[in-house]
Amino acid sequence: MTARTALMHIAGTASALPAEPVDNAALSDIFGISEGWIDLFVGTRTRHFGWDPATGKVTHTLADLCAEAAGRALAAAGLAAADLDFLVLSTATPDTLLPTTANETADRLGLNHLPTYQIQAGCSGAVQALDVARALLASGHHAGLVVAGDVTARFLQAGQDASALATQELINYVLFGDGAAAAVVTAEPHGDAVAVRGLLHRFAGRGRPPGQIVGWRGVTEPEPDRQMLFEDYKTIEEEVPALAGEIVWELLSTADWTPQQVDFILPPQLSGLMTERIVAGLGLPPGCREVSCVRDTGNTGNALPLLQLDRALDSMAPGERALSVVVESSKWIKAGLALERLAGPEEGGRGR
Repeated sequence: MTARTALMHIAGTASALPAEPVDNAALSDIFGISEGWIDLFVGTRTRHFGWDPATGKVTHTLADLCAEAAGRALAAAGLAAADLDFLVLSTATPDTLLPTTANETADRLGLNHLPTYQIQAGCSGAVQALDVARALLASGHHAGLVVAGDVTARFLQAGQDASALATQELINYVLFGDGAAAAVVTAEPHGDAVAVRGLLHRFAGRGRPPGQIVGWRGVTEPEPDRQMLFEDYKTIEEEVPALAGEIVWELLSTADWTPQQVDFILPPQLSGLMTERIVAGLGLPPGCREVSCVRDTGNTGNALPLLQLDRALDSMAPGERALSVVVESSKWIKAGLALERLAGPEEGGRGR
């Protein structure tokens, strides 16, 4: 039996990370947070910022990063901007509410007279954007661009002594990084394509309190007791591993694969230590290779699934398969992808 028909194909990916990596020693100097505490409880070594955390000066906007990643993805796919039929962008941290970062990115790429969409989302945003892209390709479009990214500058205070903050606020100063990633998607295989055999995007937050809150306000005064960025890390640690396991089995069922037929796992990327715990509990065979980036990039939110995919494509041989598992913890979304590197120019796959 050959693999199921692909929902769509990924023709090229790329990423953009701003400036030089900031290690834990530098973060400790700037924010007064124990370097040992970061290593022990977070497990992330470095991250990139589109702003100077000591002065607050912005060096890279989200549009800067999205346009850079998108241009590189087009080059990787061997396509030009004129070949695209649509653009979908996901983020939790747009540069402005209007104009959208999607349209700013399209303008920088020289795109015009095509539909653009922006999704306001958390960590699952890249998969949600791919879900929209899948529907657009099914409706008759031939190729499109999916871009995802986040920046942190407006939610963290430069040069702050964060050591006295409550843990729910302190964690944000060491957990996150900035970045963007992009994927060119096509209805038919193009070049060295990866087929999307399954896509999961499902709200699972009914009755669950949010694990993360990112505030917003206009000209009104802020609520005095409300933080702009709140992370219920204990709840996230409790909920995410079980949800990740559910996602794995739902993706396997959708793609009609067994665990032994999975070559790569792209697990949720909350932090370095959390990733280790999640992977250990998934029950996949020992030969299944993990593709993670959070220890080096920090939690880049929307960008993470495509950052992992960009790294995975460098290693996936024809016929090899991967599961991308994504949990959105603000109000709980289960998401993921079942991916297969095609064996040749035509639609194919490994027999079972």
